[in-house]
Amino acid sequence: MMKSKYVFAALVLALSLGQPAHIRAQNPSGEELLNQLLAATKSGDSSRQAKLYARAYQSAHEDGGRDRAQELELLKNVDITDYTLSDVKITEQGPVVVVTYFAELAETIEGTRLPKRKAARLTVFLKTDDGWKAIAHANLNPLSK
Repeated sequence: MMKSKYVFAALVLALSLGQPAHIRAQNPSGEELLNQLLAATKSGDSSRQAKLYARAYQSAHEDGGRDRAQELELLKNVDITDYTLSDVKITEQGPVVVVTYFAELAETIEGTRLPKRKAARLTVFLKTDDGWKAIAHANLNPLSK
């Protein structure tokens, strides 16, 4: 009986200290996933970006929806120099992480510098056999100046 109390106490202590690093790497937080996606976009590395988008990916923007291929094509012409995230809200259920947030980006899209302003966004991630992938995104930032 005494031994089981020690095992239980050790388990509670281990859980209270958080997940080990290798577990966190397999199950990153929604904010970590979001930052990975933004860092890949900022880097301009199209092969790195492609690895982060699910085959069934779709996005919604002021000018309409895009599938994965269209989004990756658009990203070839996006230059992000700086970004700030705020009001990040994360929900998780099974293999899905939903992140809503405000983003303020210094970005140029297809040669047009957009004004840096705070806009609401939503990004959904899905855990696949190949790791976490973005599967849906909504960008509520108006394209007009």
